[in-house]
Amino acid sequence: MHQPTRLKPLFHPGRLRITASALSALRSNGIPVISVVLRHIVGDWGSLSDEDCQQNDVSIATGLRLLSLYCLPDGARLLVVTEWDRSHTTIRLVDDVLVPPASRQSQPRQSPIWHQHPVPPPVRYR
Repeated sequence: MHQPTRLKPLFHPGRLRITASALSALRSNGIPVISVVLRHIVGDWGSLSDEDCQQNDVSIATGLRLLSLYCLPDGARLLVVTEWDRSHTTIRLVDDVLVPPASRQSQPRQSPIWHQHPVPPPVRYR
């Protein structure tokens, strides 16, 4: 009879995040998000080079960022990133455009909602 394989997580993924395009790609390929997360947390790094796989193994022990790369049947490539502090894991397509930090600083910054209302001038006491 077939014995089930027990998977042991190597790290805690933290909060899970996924981009809309990555979710759409997984759905169109019939792949559940949880299967990608499980592969990542048990150390199946996907299509990474041997050197990158070794770096991930070191990163588990030393608390550095972890990466996985998975190719979907339609050719799309998923990048899974767990941050060094294990606060969150993000799943996105390799082709998703990310705004580099330098570009983010040059864009006007949105103030939080509580700062968007006019604030009365300070009261001066004599």
